[in-house]
Amino acid sequence: MSKSTISDVVTKGDIQGPSSSTKSSSHEYNSHSQSTELVQGKPKRSWRSYVWDTLDKSPEERRFLFKLDAVILTLASLGYFIKYLDQVNITNAFVSGMKEDLKLFGNELNYMQTCWTVGYVIGEIPSNLLLTRVRPSIWIPAFEVVWAILTILLAKCKTTTQVYVLRFFIGLAESVFYPGMQYIIGSWYRKDELAKRSCIFHASGAIGTMFSGYLMAAVHKNLAGVGGFKGWQWLFIIDTVISLPIAISGFFLMPDLPEITKAWYFSADEIALAKERMRLEGRATRAPYTKAKFKKIFSSWHIYLLTALYIFFNNGNGASGQPAFQLWLKSKGHSITEINTYPTITAAITVITTLIYAWTSDTVFRGARWPPIVFSGLVDIVIYSSLAAWNIPDGWKWACFLLAGFGGGISGLTFAWAHEICGEDNEERALVTGTMNEMAYVIQAWLPLLIWQQVEAPVYHKGYMTSIFIAVAMIITAFLIRFLHHKERAKKLIAEEQNA
Repeated sequence: MSKSTISDVVTKGDIQGPSSSTKSSSHEYNSHSQSTELVQGKPKRSWRSYVWDTLDKSPEERRFLFKLDAVILTLASLGYFIKYLDQVNITNAFVSGMKEDLKLFGNELNYMQTCWTVGYVIGEIPSNLLLTRVRPSIWIPAFEVVWAILTILLAKCKTTTQVYVLRFFIGLAESVFYPGMQYIIGSWYRKDELAKRSCIFHASGAIGTMFSGYLMAAVHKNLAGVGGFKGWQWLFIIDTVISLPIAISGFFLMPDLPEITKAWYFSADEIALAKERMRLEGRATRAPYTKAKFKKIFSSWHIYLLTALYIFFNNGNGASGQPAFQLWLKSKGHSITEINTYPTITAAITVITTLIYAWTSDTVFRGARWPPIVFSGLVDIVIYSSLAAWNIPDGWKWACFLLAGFGGGISGLTFAWAHEICGEDNEERALVTGTMNEMAYVIQAWLPLLIWQQVEAPVYHKGYMTSIFIAVAMIITAFLIRFLHHKERAKKLIAEEQNA
């Protein structure tokens, strides 16, 4: 091994040292460990990394990452799947009989969504701050169980007030999950791994949206009237049946964070390996909250620009976030089955583009997060300019509603970027990622009431026009973050050279 290679590699002996239980074979063990590359200071890149990033790593690290992926990606993806299933089911129920049964002929759907958003907003930042002090394996699954139980109660609602109250508390319970899981993902994965995992996690939300549409179509066809429940009521019941087992499994499988994990499926060597990976990445461990820390966080551009970027993403894709496509289909006289299933094509496009964005960001763009973000913004400008005109051929209108999926896949990249920019301060990372998600939903709590009013469907001229300006703002913000981050890293390198 060359001198430069040795300095770029951490071996098993570097991480663990001799174990008291294996003293008799420590010499043989350490000799073998010196020739075994466990963690590379700078991950190798070959053509295999373009397929999957673990293929260029040591067997020990691959085995560890296989376990980590199996647990975190499964829990994150299934959890986000049920979160989105329980979040978007109100729209599917609304267009499938709930509107007529509960006489919701005004802006009640907007108010239901706003109640959910208000609850979601209230819980996010406190939850993410508490995650730096409370075990995620207790905190996150507990709230998953709560929202699953509250969802089934929607089936018994007789008045809009009951729906409003339940939607508020469902939003409050769900506020724990997405920023919390993004924080956990950022605590285990390195830069060359982060975007793919974050985006796979995010893509599961789009799959939840798709499944909710198919589920509503199947329920309306096969269960409407069974047991005295309407089809839309059965949707809430089945959502809870699906959600509860997934939520409960988190108590036994969630790995917490590397420095406090007690996961039964990791060996002591693998936990040491996890800690070393984060040390090499410059990812800080937990530290006390102090006045100086808060001052540092709020005097930095990180929290403001990263939050603005996520606000623009989250509120600039209304054609898929609002029931615009469904209500246009309904105005065209399509059946309930078609109204619930055709929009799932948009969600499928979101899943595909999310994964493309992740792989290209980690490989082709060498870890740069801004190119896919800018591309999605440009696609949004084309789509929403067309929909704002409205008097366009129906074929192009179909294309616009479907291609809106291109704008929904960059959430994971924005969080991956935040983990990297804020990696040197664990509490800043938790606060920034929580604030990003929270402030995006603060805007979402009132903006749809102004630009996506139900009574203006399906034209939504104000909504489409606003989305154009939001896309432009997102592109500008992405370039500004890139400039400031490059400047910050250059300043840090100069300081390190002077200290050396």
